[in-house]
Amino acid sequence: MTKFPELTEAEFERAIPARLRKRLMRGDFRSGEDVAALRRFTGLTQTQFAQAMGISVHTLRNWEQGRRTPEGPAIGLLRIAARHPKILRENLVSAA
Repeated sequence: MTKFPELTEAEFERAIPARLRKRLMRGDFRSGEDVAALRRFTGLTQTQFAQAMGISVHTLRNWEQGRRTPEGPAIGLLRIAARHPKILRENLVSAA
């Protein structure tokens, strides 16, 4: 029997349901909370996530607070972030 290690408290707080992640990987962002959940899932702050995505923090906050919705290429980048969060973190390191 395979044993899975316990999640740390920080990992548990970042976790998102598989159903939500699959929906986000399809680019189906229904609310600002979806964007916020994805950002938390990546383990990045708003500033770090915005920098890794190549957008302003103001834009990210507008998305997360539901004042604006991501469209066009931004949806594509968010889909990649949902599917491969490690790439987003690596992009942050290479941009620094």
